[in-house]
Amino acid sequence: MTVVAALPASLCELVAACRACDSMAYSHVLGATNGPADARVMFIGEAPGRHGAGRSGVPFMGDESGRRFEALLLAAGLSRDEVFVTNAVLCNPLQANGNNRRPKASEVKRCLPHLKEQIEAVDPALVVALGEVAPSALNRIEPHALRLRDLPAPPVAWLNRHLVALYHPGRRALVHRNEAQQNEDWAALGRFIRAT
Repeated sequence: MTVVAALPASLCELVAACRACDSMAYSHVLGATNGPADARVMFIGEAPGRHGAGRSGVPFMGDESGRRFEALLLAAGLSRDEVFVTNAVLCNPLQANGNNRRPKASEVKRCLPHLKEQIEAVDPALVVALGEVAPSALNRIEPHALRLRDLPAPPVAWLNRHLVALYHPGRRALVHRNEAQQNEDWAALGRFIRAT
């Protein structure tokens, strides 16, 4: 029987009790479903989506972004059970009409201690920031020079590990980087992981 490393219970309890942001749907997506806490690779998205992690409790699971994430993981030669997946913001930011919205800078700032603690607990060799919000949040923890518009870009050294930025797996990213390009980005990520 394989024993999977888990996040500190104190961190999960702290996140579950958080009510710091008034306009959030408090889904608190953090726990055993994020992946093994000793994963070599950590993926960081924007925030739980209302049709995905907001319902399933699993980041990038149950919606279109989740289906694309799974396909892109395959392009990298990775499986879900070997990576840790989280978000810059751990609750679902919603508009008044119930639709997803981008997290506010103040919400990202409030969630930064939780993100930093996750990175310290998992201690991955590689952090993959998906979209624009995640690299921006990570830049607040430790400055880096990664920008999506510079893709393809090699991983950079960051906090004694490597950091790479890729487009978010949501459909809207296809406007900026088509499916073939994104598949190649993820294949290159897989080659980098296998070479290190």
